[in-house]
Amino acid sequence: MSVEWAGIGPEVLLRLDRSAGEPLRVQLERGLREAIRSGRLEPGERLPSSRAMAAELGISRGLVLECYSQLQAEGFLTSRSGSATRVAAGALARAELPVRPPPSARLAVDFRPGVPDLTSFPRGDWVWALRESCRKATPLELGYGDPRGVEFLRVVLAGYLRRVRGAVADAERVVVCAGFAQGINLVLGALSTCGINRVAIEDPGDNDYLEICERLGIRAVPVRIDERGVDVDALAAARVGAVILTPTHQFPTGVALASERRQALVAWAQARGAMIIEDDYDAEFRYDRDPVGALQGLAPDRVALIGSVSKCLAPGLRLGWVVCPPELLEPLVEAKRLNDRGSPALEQLALATLVESGRFDRHVRRMRQVYGSRRDTLVRSLSERAPAIVLHGLAAGFHAVADLTAEADEHAIVAQARERSVGLYGMSSFCPSGRSSAPRLVLGFGNLSQAAIERGIVAVADLL
Repeated sequence: MSVEWAGIGPEVLLRLDRSAGEPLRVQLERGLREAIRSGRLEPGERLPSSRAMAAELGISRGLVLECYSQLQAEGFLTSRSGSATRVAAGALARAELPVRPPPSARLAVDFRPGVPDLTSFPRGDWVWALRESCRKATPLELGYGDPRGVEFLRVVLAGYLRRVRGAVADAERVVVCAGFAQGINLVLGALSTCGINRVAIEDPGDNDYLEICERLGIRAVPVRIDERGVDVDALAAARVGAVILTPTHQFPTGVALASERRQALVAWAQARGAMIIEDDYDAEFRYDRDPVGALQGLAPDRVALIGSVSKCLAPGLRLGWVVCPPELLEPLVEAKRLNDRGSPALEQLALATLVESGRFDRHVRRMRQVYGSRRDTLVRSLSERAPAIVLHGLAAGFHAVADLTAEADEHAIVAQARERSVGLYGMSSFCPSGRSSAPRLVLGFGNLSQAAIERGIVAVADLL
């Protein structure tokens, strides 16, 4: 699909050499042909009007009209009376263009975990916050500022994390980043700078850590997760210098790290001088349990707390933060400075304004009710249509774990459900060690309406 440029004169970079003996019209024709053949101008793309092109290049309009007429005759351009001149649909035929596989058919119901409700983004509140930020932003805030981020947001985030997550946070140790993905890369890079080359990851957990660590020259060591969280004895035996955890609501099993294991984990980190990387990805959404504070509050010098707005607002905002332990702050900030010179200022100011105004808290409370209702719909639908299924991990977040019967073929069920246009996801696909486990499904319900959840369960109930 070509871009539909607004205005009468979208500029095109063309050079005419008046000192050459070659006529200007010939140069103009050749320049436009090359721009079309190379793909700089795509099929359907609008060219400047003849008047605008002539003014831009300092030539006569008649010369441009002659050029356009010649290229239309050759099939490079097309035009109708009263309409703009455009690149012809069949003008681009580059053999070097890669052949892309056709996009996968969209699933009717997709239980993909980790996706929030993308239709509930508070557009009105965000527009208001952006408008306020544009109105109040100082010239200093719009320049190349502190690579840690805009001070206003760092102050607000530190206060929010102290209030809501029980974190030990101050603005000096908060670094704003482009979502969790950049945050984890910055923290692991800082650890590598400090000489740590072995990091434990949860099993089951996020397989992306294998590739992220490999790219940074770090060995990722999977450590078993059971019904009480990470196995601290296995972690100690792994001889690692750091561990990446989701202690509040483990992904994907949904368990919370047991209290005695929290204490044992902190003791391990302090005794070994190791670092804990805490992924605080969906702690705002809880239903049947009391709030669980961030692990970072127990050992702020040993825990790097990473959070983002991807689950509570939208992943597309690409806004996150790291609360750094003192020894990681300097290398992490320097890496952030070299990486991108800092995150977008207006979006940072808008988030700070949204949180400080109370509108962020209001949105989270509303979404907690929305996700709670969807969770209840999933439980009810399964109890009615597939009563043999046992669900776990329902106290928080917006995904659940479904235990299948012992003889069930997890891979076959996932494949057969996709044939019915329903996306199911097996627990085995989240095991970085590749070890086999009891057949289970990870069912995300965050981006599905209650009606869609019911339709999806009806469609696959006989498989379950």
